[in-house]
Amino acid sequence: MMTITADNKAGDKPVKNKKRSLWRDVWRRLCRNKLAVISMVLITLIVLSAIFAEYLTPYDFGRQDANSILQFPSWQHPFGTDNFGRDILTRILKGGQMSLLIALISTLAAALIGSTLGSTSGYFKGVYATLVLRLMDVIMGIPPLLFAVCISTALGIGVVNTIIATTIPTIATFCRISYAQVLKESNNEYMHAATICGARDLRKVFVHLLPNSMAPLIIQMTLRLGQGIMIISALSFIGLGVQPPTPEWGSIIAGARQYIRDFWPIVTFPGLAIALTVICFNVFGDGLRDALDPRQK
Repeated sequence: MMTITADNKAGDKPVKNKKRSLWRDVWRRLCRNKLAVISMVLITLIVLSAIFAEYLTPYDFGRQDANSILQFPSWQHPFGTDNFGRDILTRILKGGQMSLLIALISTLAAALIGSTLGSTSGYFKGVYATLVLRLMDVIMGIPPLLFAVCISTALGIGVVNTIIATTIPTIATFCRISYAQVLKESNNEYMHAATICGARDLRKVFVHLLPNSMAPLIIQMTLRLGQGIMIISALSFIGLGVQPPTPEWGSIIAGARQYIRDFWPIVTFPGLAIALTVICFNVFGDGLRDALDPRQK
């Protein structure tokens, strides 16, 4: 006669093992890092302020007022006015649109080009990989800012040329990371299974290898956004980036150099905007790197 134990009673529902999502674990580890969470909140506020800049202040970024020249911070102008009577807060918010947009486009373009070159060279190897890696060595041998200055000098000023000048020096970093990740992932079992199933080479690279190498690339993108903002502001400051009357944080500071001793708000607030944004991206990138590290579980 069959006996029913307490552990296997008739009518009991099978117990399901709840598997935690990978990204949920990453989010939990990220939330433990208070500085990273604060940086993430500040980045969100900065991005939203730039997107909705036209709705946050009643002034137009290009409107000049001869009766309001070089006014110190007040209720009407929280950051004061510049040497043309323009509201500094409005120009900083509008300049954030340009700085963040160029940094985002250039970082995405560098990540796309670099990861494509790195993943394909890591998979196919041979002469192609040698040529790609030697080219990346040349790019990495030149400091990013100096390289960007050289490209901007050759191409000329303008938003598009600034994007190109900011993109090219960053490609090598993404190429190297994706190359190393593809070499690491190439011998995993899912690659052998894909080969047995008859998957083509490009499918193996872009469907199997590259998606499994995204974690370090995402971290690098976050860190490179801060560096991109620094390069963009530096190019605009020396007159090789975004040109007036279009506001950009570097060009705002460049136009206020002659007032740096007599009127501090005109250079202090744009400088604080650059510093805060770059620091937040770097701190958040460090926190995201720790959260994506499996050893932190």
